[in-house]
Amino acid sequence: MTKNQTAIRDIAQAMIDRTGNLPPLPGVFPDYAAPIVRNSSDGRELAMARWGMPSPAFALQGKKTDPGVTNVRNKSPHWRRWLGPEFRCLVPFTSFSENEVLPDGRRPPVWFAFSEDRPLAFFAGIWVPQWKSVRKLKEGEVTIDLYGFLTTEPNAEVGAVHPKAMPVILTTEAEIEAWMSAPWVEAAALQRSLRDGGLRVVARGEKKDGIGGFKPLGTRDLLT
Repeated sequence: MTKNQTAIRDIAQAMIDRTGNLPPLPGVFPDYAAPIVRNSSDGRELAMARWGMPSPAFALQGKKTDPGVTNVRNKSPHWRRWLGPEFRCLVPFTSFSENEVLPDGRRPPVWFAFSEDRPLAFFAGIWVPQWKSVRKLKEGEVTIDLYGFLTTEPNAEVGAVHPKAMPVILTTEAEIEAWMSAPWVEAAALQRSLRDGGLRVVARGEKKDGIGGFKPLGTRDLLT
């Protein structure tokens, strides 16, 4: 996520900024902090949260940690409690990656964006405040804000690389407003594929974007 916080606030109409001096993020990894835009009692705000919603109970059986769930597709009872406007959020990004499975077994990332200049965009996210859990054994129990985002059927560009799913992307101010404020029966319609041709591949493998590069660590879910 390489755009500045002013751009995020302007598009998302966030009047409050709790992120401090937010630097460009050349890579966002699961269970690391990143900016989200959420509703609060004082208005819409830009804040930091860790990527990975609380896991369902069945997924935690026999485990000592909960690293979190990065994305949500099926709206089981576990997730329904966080679908109201008070728990919806916008997840800003400029590009995202999916790993392509090659015949030799390698899984290099393929980077998608709206265009080569990687304009600011938003995933339809959900978040939960002050969740208590053990994310890492060495860290111990923590109480933190968490977020994830919805996924859906992939469009043609993403499906060619990852045929199972793609993030839910909001493309207009009306969609942003609906996601952040509309009743669920209306907001649910936004969980749909981006139109074919709406994305393009902007990089493959190691990412280079003018502010440094990095080699992804093998995780499927990466934002920049």
